[in-house]
Amino acid sequence: MTAPFRSPRPARRRARSGPRRRPPGPRWGLRIGAVTSVLVLAASGVGHAVVTGVESGIGRVDAFKGMSDRPGGGDGLNFLVVGTDGRDKLTPGEKQKYHLGGAPCHCTDTLMLVHLSADRDRASVVSLPRDSYAEVPAHTDAVTGGQRAKHAIKLNAAYAEGGPSLTVRTVEHMTGVHIDHYLEVDFTSFMRSVDAVGGVEICTVRPLRDSYTGLDLPVGKSKLNGGQALQYVRSRHIDGSADLGRMQRQQRFLAALIHKITSSGVLMNPIRFRDVADTMLKSVRADSGFEANDLVDLGQAMRGFTPSSSEFTSVPLGDVAQPVPGVGSTVRWDPVQAPKLFQAIREDKPIVVHRDGKEPRASVVDVPPGQVQVQVGNGSERTGPAATVTSALRATGFAAPAAPAAPAAPAGPSAPATATAPGTAPRTVIAYDPRWDRSARSLAVALPGAELRPVAGRGPVMQVTVGRDRQAVQRVRAEEPPQKPGGISAITGDEAVCP
Repeated sequence: MTAPFRSPRPARRRARSGPRRRPPGPRWGLRIGAVTSVLVLAASGVGHAVVTGVESGIGRVDAFKGMSDRPGGGDGLNFLVVGTDGRDKLTPGEKQKYHLGGAPCHCTDTLMLVHLSADRDRASVVSLPRDSYAEVPAHTDAVTGGQRAKHAIKLNAAYAEGGPSLTVRTVEHMTGVHIDHYLEVDFTSFMRSVDAVGGVEICTVRPLRDSYTGLDLPVGKSKLNGGQALQYVRSRHIDGSADLGRMQRQQRFLAALIHKITSSGVLMNPIRFRDVADTMLKSVRADSGFEANDLVDLGQAMRGFTPSSSEFTSVPLGDVAQPVPGVGSTVRWDPVQAPKLFQAIREDKPIVVHRDGKEPRASVVDVPPGQVQVQVGNGSERTGPAATVTSALRATGFAAPAAPAAPAAPAGPSAPATATAPGTAPRTVIAYDPRWDRSARSLAVALPGAELRPVAGRGPVMQVTVGRDRQAVQRVRAEEPPQKPGGISAITGDEAVCP
């Protein structure tokens, strides 16, 4: 990994009761969405004067107005990044093309807690489900102006009732994490940002279609423009994962955006981005603490960041469909694992074990390996290859019981696999029922070079016969990995971008 940028001043632990003046250092939260051009301008060495001019285009909001009794702080910086459904500045044609009709609810479509480590070498991004059960404190209603007592809502409704301030207060109460800065991006600024960087490349192992947003992506790599990217991060009717799958796609897109920013030479063209900066920033709102010096510091730090510097996760969940009278179906956070996650954020600790660079990255597969049942048998004269392959498949997540004692031969075109004498299988074969072809293809990724042989009537269990050509098992993971029971699931940015 590229050597991380180090802040010119050492981080200090201090108690925080309200917004504070930040020490110089990069601001990872600004990487997201519409502020992309500002970062590039700073990284390009345009200088303080130009960045100051661009900074003046950012809308300001007092996100910490009247706040008290706030959580204490630790090392590092915490940003609350919200995406609203504002679309007023899009053209009628854009709204129709990207399925943005109807009136906005003026609520938060996306919420992310972004933590920048004190040593400036790690950014942790935690997605907060918008349907999370929340209890907002007593406040003044943003619409009616009347006083409202403490009550239960969905997390994304806090913005509609009390704006940025109530959203920050609610998140701090739920997480125990002190929010240092607030950044708000709407649909318009998101689309303009993606277009300004020349589009973002996304990979998928299965077609993605959502009639609600108009998303239609084929298998493989796709370069998304601003409108397509908005469809991608908004879609939640692709499969049964609903909003949880949508959050994982948002994380994947953010990792791809970071990769594009830090790897594309065209982004270092200050003239191009100076021309588009004003347009991009018209829909952005941030707390008044953002300053030109911070943007310059961030631009300089960007040169040393890579996707592996970031890690992504979602809040561990308990009940994902708990009805609440007057509120509807809500998502409940895991009462044990969620506090552990936010404790790691407060203590400035990583939430995922990073690879050391020597271990190859896992290949993405369509079906989670834990859902693929595998039996392995020997098909060569060597002793023990089935046991070795079984162990490796289990290590990467496949449901593979202990290998049978007797060797197995490749199955014929219409018969199940049977035992045979060692040494008769020159090539590793995966026998599978055509009804489970997606599982078979996912298994084949872990066994590169293996022959896929359909066998009607086999059922859900894949039969692997290890031939003389056996190769090492390739590590795999699901494109949208499920949360681990009793634990916190997270990926690094380099695992989320296209290989």
